Amino acid sequence: MKALLITLAGPMQAWGTRSRFSVRDTQLEPSKSGVIGLIAAALGRRRHEPLDDLTALRMGVRVDREGRRMRDYHTVGGGTIPRHLLAPYGVKTYGVSRANRSGTEPAVTERHYLADARFLVALAGEKALLLRLIRALREPVFPLFLGRKSFVPSEPVVPSSGEELAENDSLEGILSEAPWEPAPSDLKYNRATERHEPPPGHQLRLVLEVADRTTGDTGELIASRPDQPLSFLKHNRQFRERNVRTTFTARPVQNWLERQPPKEVKT
Repeated sequence: MKALLITLAGPMQAWGTRSRFSVRDTQLEPSKSGVIGLIAAALGRRRHEPLDDLTALRMGVRVDREGRRMRDYHTVGGGTIPRHLLAPYGVKTYGVSRANRSGTEPAVTERHYLADARFLVALAGEKALLLRLIRALREPVFPLFLGRKSFVPSEPVVPSSGEELAENDSLEGILSEAPWEPAPSDLKYNRATERHEPPPGHQLRLVLEVADRTTGDTGELIASRPDQPLSFLKHNRQFRERNVRTTFTARPVQNWLERQPPKEVKT
């Protein structure tokens, strides 16, 4: 199995799957619809163009940094605006229209997002398509964003050179072998070794796409999520359910520790 690795890191991200007008939610890791939308933007695809080749890719996510879930409080309408500014729009007050069209009123909305999160996404599929996606992500047709247009990546989503694809028997193996680069906030000072290291027993969460909801004897969590995109048309967005398996791995953390130079002994 070959896979393309995409890094999604930024000050803010939002990956909603059940958003409504008044509440815009976010998952704790990237949704498949959000990642497919990012790739479609890089390719320059319009909303009416088919997505079959992209949705056929199998997706896995490694949570390199969980981030913090935040909430913004917004109001729409209720302010004072001069009438001559509202007249061109045929309204007398500023706000959201009432259901009976008797006027407008202020509306309260809540918008959730993740702050300071970092994810590694693996997309498995045909080699020719994956290589084409690498080139598109390096030189995207449309701007790339992390779930919402104001949330832009803080680092390149793919390396600036080379076309190497990760390879392993499974998505779990690919994500477990990929290098992990912690931020200073991910490390704590270890008095025994006298250097900054991940906390003892530190593991990374994996969310892997699976064909069905059979767990076997593993005891791992299998969930269904409505984030497999069928259409991105503004007035006809369609999604279907897909199954994901949540597990944990310590291998990337251990590999990082093994790569660290030995502490110098003072004489």
